[in-house]
Amino acid sequence: MGWAEIAIEKKDLIEEVVIIAGLIGVQFVYAGNSMLSSYLLSLGLNPFTLIVFSTSATFLVLSPLSFLFERKQWPKKLTLKLMVQLILIAFSGVTLFQYLILQGLKMTSPAIATAMPNLAPGFIFAIAWAFRLEKVKASCLYSQVKIAGTLLCVVGAIMMSILQSTTPKPAIEEASSLLSPPAENTLDSVKIIGCLYLVAAVFVLSSNIVLQAHTLGDFPAPISLCAITSLIGVVITVLVELGQYHKVDIGWPGLGIGNLIGYTTLAGIVIGTCVSFNGWAMKKRGPVLVSMFSPISTVVTVVISVITLGDTIHFGGLAGMFLMFTGLYFVLWAKGKEGHSPIETTTECVFDEEKPLLVS
Repeated sequence: MGWAEIAIEKKDLIEEVVIIAGLIGVQFVYAGNSMLSSYLLSLGLNPFTLIVFSTSATFLVLSPLSFLFERKQWPKKLTLKLMVQLILIAFSGVTLFQYLILQGLKMTSPAIATAMPNLAPGFIFAIAWAFRLEKVKASCLYSQVKIAGTLLCVVGAIMMSILQSTTPKPAIEEASSLLSPPAENTLDSVKIIGCLYLVAAVFVLSSNIVLQAHTLGDFPAPISLCAITSLIGVVITVLVELGQYHKVDIGWPGLGIGNLIGYTTLAGIVIGTCVSFNGWAMKKRGPVLVSMFSPISTVVTVVISVITLGDTIHFGGLAGMFLMFTGLYFVLWAKGKEGHSPIETTTECVFDEEKPLLVS
């Protein structure tokens, strides 16, 4: 083996280590962001305020990157179709998704909020299938596995939502009825509603990803797409807040505007860096590898919540998370294996793990 081959192998090894370590680090950042957002919401911070400032910071971070690396890929003509797509992506991905996820986070817990997004690959598969962007054949093993994985994700989400939303019955109330003792646990309606917010948020996010995949055909610059939709999303969010509250709330309970700007700028830099790193890793190794690390943030959040906040994770909630993770890896396994089967010519299961999760 010559020096050139050794140098190439060394470079590939370093790149592999950087990608794996970086993807793990990104999940830790997402877990910390979820915990911090939950704390800020508990202080009474308006979700719209958090959306406006953090998304503005993301735009400021990604704009220079998009100009440096993607300006040659910008479309030369802004068509009406592209404008509509950008507005829809901004509204669904920035305003609607973040509002739903923050409301769900406020009503449930960081652990549940970081677990729910693992539904996204299954939802993306179902939505893409419905719009014929994903090829499905009943006789194809991998199509069957993807369908089974999607169903497992949904069942796990329902189980986690119900069982993690139970609270112990007060002892006084239990003792008040001697003839017909009440059940030991009752459902917390607030947490149930919060879980519904989170499921709706993940569905919106999945639809947004499908729309982004289609839009990238006309706008082949992912960082630029994220930057411009962030800016549009800020404008839409401000308009929605004005329509709902007739004012734009920029206050932060107990802290000044300077601290708010400082936090959101830092958050925008961190999240913008994570988004850019994920995009680079996806380009290098494909979306399957990137998606496989998503449960790490849930595990980290659960551990931190139990240690620092004293949260209780019910066995049923853990079982629901396990089903969701199992379904997630079913879908990812099928996506990674399609196209490598010796029977692919008869089942029409064609997939390249370096290509996007959607087949258009």
